[in-house]
Amino acid sequence: MTPAHINPLQWHQAQGIARQSCARFFRDGGKPSDALLAFGLPADAVPAADWSKAVEAIAAVLCATPVRKAA
Repeated sequence: MTPAHINPLQWHQAQGIARQSCARFFRDGGKPSDALLAFGLPADAVPAADWSKAVEAIAAVLCATPVRKAA
């Protein structure tokens, strides 16, 4: 589900990046809280964090970060 205030294309791309990042943590034996910490979120930001909630939280952080424009 795409949040109403985010461009659907941006949300789709952010979810792809978040899934790929979480997959790397999972493959290396990490926990969802490790992935959240890597993106600057506190480990308790998502209560009872599982991988799907971690992906959504990371995607939200990626969409909230302002995009720099070239000069």
